[in-house]
Amino acid sequence: MVRSRVESTREFNYRDVDFERIKVIIYRKAGIHLGDSKKQLVYSRLARRLRALHLQDFATYLTYLEQEPAEQEEFVNALTTNLTAFFRESHHFTILADYAKQHQSRAHRLRVWCAASSTGEEPYSIAITLAEAFGRYDPPVDIIASDIDSNVLAEASRGVYSLDRIEALPLEQKKQFFLRGKGSNAGKAKVIDQLRRLVEFKKINLLDKHWPLQGPFDVIFCRNVMIYFDKPTQMALLERMTRLLRPDGLYIAGHSESFTQATHLVRLVGKTTYHLASTADEGAGHEI
Repeated sequence: MVRSRVESTREFNYRDVDFERIKVIIYRKAGIHLGDSKKQLVYSRLARRLRALHLQDFATYLTYLEQEPAEQEEFVNALTTNLTAFFRESHHFTILADYAKQHQSRAHRLRVWCAASSTGEEPYSIAITLAEAFGRYDPPVDIIASDIDSNVLAEASRGVYSLDRIEALPLEQKKQFFLRGKGSNAGKAKVIDQLRRLVEFKKINLLDKHWPLQGPFDVIFCRNVMIYFDKPTQMALLERMTRLLRPDGLYIAGHSESFTQATHLVRLVGKTTYHLASTADEGAGHEI
C-alpha cells in the first residue's frame, strides 16, 4: 500500500496501532473518547512530547509512558482540549445573574462549581457576573474551578492574560476587574485580587472515584465537557453531579450537549440550562 503524503513526511513514525493504543489509554485515564478523525490532532499534540523527551517514534513513547507515571500527567495535558474565552455562550451568564439576584436573601453563600475551568476565563466570567449581580467586589459567593490539566490550572490561578484575550469585554468591565500591565508586563492584564479570591482552583479528574469537593452547589457549569465522553460515561457523570445540586439549583451545559434522554435526572428550563428532575431532588446535596 502506498502511504499518504502526510504520513511519509511526518517527523515521527506513527502507526495505526499506536493511535489505537493512545485511544485506549486516554479513555482509561480521562474517559475521553477519541474518534478516528482525531488521528492527526493526536499526532500534533503528542509530537511535542516526543521532541521534549528526544524519542524517535510513537511506539517508543508509549512504552516510556507505561514505565514513567510522571509522564501520564503530561500525556493527559497534551490531549486535553482547552478552547475557552471570557463570557463564551453569554446567555448562560445572564441566566446566572438572574438566578443570583433572585436568591440574594438566602442565608448561605452562593456556591458554584465550574467543572472545566481551563485557563480561567470561565470561572472569572462567573466571578465578574456575580460581583455585578450583588453590586460588590466581595459578594457572598464561593466558586470552585476544576480541570484535569495541571498546566492550565496554573495559568488560571495566576489570572494574567494578554490584552487580546479581554479585547471583546466592555470597557467598564476591563476597568473594574483587570489591572493593565506596565513595563515588562506591557501587553498583559491581570484579574484583580478581589475577584481571584472568589475562585478556588482544584485539579479534578471527573472519572476519579472520589472528588475533592462537597455539595451542595447552587450552580454547576459543566460546558462542552460531556461531548468527549461516551453515552454511558455521560450519564454516570450527570448523575453524580446532580446529586451535588441543591433542589432548586442550575446545571448549565454547553451548546453541543443535550440531556433530553436524561429526563429522570434533569429537566430543561432554558437554553442548555437544567433544573433537577423531581426524581433527583431527594439526593441533592449529598457528598460524593
